[in-house]
Amino acid sequence: MFETTFSIIRIASFMLSKNKERRLALKYDRAGDTKARDNVVFGVVPLWARFVFSDVMKASVEVEGAEKVPSDRAVVFIANHQGNMDIPLLFGYINKPMTFVAKAELGKIPLLSDWMKLLQCTFLERKSPRKSIQAIHDAAEGVKKGYSQVIFPEGTRSKGGPHHEFKAGSFKLAFMAGAPIVPVTIDGTWRIFEGEGKVKKGQHVRLIIHDPIETAGLSKDELSKIPKEVENIVFAPLAQKESE
Repeated sequence: MFETTFSIIRIASFMLSKNKERRLALKYDRAGDTKARDNVVFGVVPLWARFVFSDVMKASVEVEGAEKVPSDRAVVFIANHQGNMDIPLLFGYINKPMTFVAKAELGKIPLLSDWMKLLQCTFLERKSPRKSIQAIHDAAEGVKKGYSQVIFPEGTRSKGGPHHEFKAGSFKLAFMAGAPIVPVTIDGTWRIFEGEGKVKKGQHVRLIIHDPIETAGLSKDELSKIPKEVENIVFAPLAQKESE
């Protein structure tokens, strides 16, 4: 338990040490200088994410397929969801600025909420269908403006157990934006915390980036087949590993 508490303190302390950058980004945001704001935010967040993995968790990360991420446009990353370390993994080890749709409760946490808003996160109120739909529309508009999104269609963490079926509705964001979908396989993050309910350092994690799938210009029938196709792509490496 001490190790877990100490790790959380180190992670929070890193963000506290970036208060100067946070205030500067907020200043740019109020002034409407989105380019300057994004330069600050997307400079700090990947550093924080890598700090979490390499310095705090002492984890090693193996990345496959980094060259497959389109560099000229925003995309929607569709990934399996193993644990709490999935977001830091993606932010730290995929060389592309990105954001994500988050639970509304996270937008109420001091300090964290500032960074999430600056990161252009969209906050989702699950108890309100109307607001949930609006959040997806807002996130899609964000993609059109150039902010890549991360989606976990399982809806909850698998924690190392059997994966959950991808929810087809999670793909609406990509379809509305007409953005390419980049399937991503996450393997091993659950062992860092979810495996024993406490921090376990020194784990090896794999991040596999697959070929992009275009969504623009497809028919309704073609789009309807994409969720299952992406699910099969994402979980294929994990199924292969289990059979070895």
